[in-house]
Amino acid sequence: MNLRSIIELDARLSRQMRVAEKPGALRAIAVFFAHSGDSWFWVAALVLLWIFSDATWKEWAVVLFAGISLLVVVVMSVKFIVRRRRPEGEWGGIYRNTDPHSFPSGHAARAFLIAVIGSALGPDWLGVLLWIWAPLVALARVAMGVHYLSDVIVGALLGIAIGVIGLQVYESFFAWLANLVGFPLW
Repeated sequence: MNLRSIIELDARLSRQMRVAEKPGALRAIAVFFAHSGDSWFWVAALVLLWIFSDATWKEWAVVLFAGISLLVVVVMSVKFIVRRRRPEGEWGGIYRNTDPHSFPSGHAARAFLIAVIGSALGPDWLGVLLWIWAPLVALARVAMGVHYLSDVIVGALLGIAIGVIGLQVYESFFAWLANLVGFPLW
């Protein structure tokens, strides 16, 4: 199987998953999940979490904000190197106008990064919900026609990788800093 046949298979599978032009409950659910990974929503939620929560949730918000910030740099760098055009379609004009490139999916990357960090730092129930939510975000992006299946798969893998690496750096850094100052920071 050569690269061209893989790209054609990717496009065909992505078209089969598409519900953007089909009114109904499945489309409404896909719209909800496709938007639930929006960066503005998560930045606003993390600011509110920081303002109105205790130290444990503040820690989660700071680590997640740092992870999302690093992820943006990685995803946008790959997008501008690869420059794969989004699938044709009407839905998602804001995404199409602000970022015409589809590979990799920033929404999928962000959702899986959030799931990784939420599993590590949050309560168990939150980790379970986030691991259910993340693939729904990724699949909804394909269903609404703003990404190909390969975009969300690679995005998910990037989100998981950056999340795992970020947690290791975070734990090492804060252990070193707490040792330096002589008391736990959170």
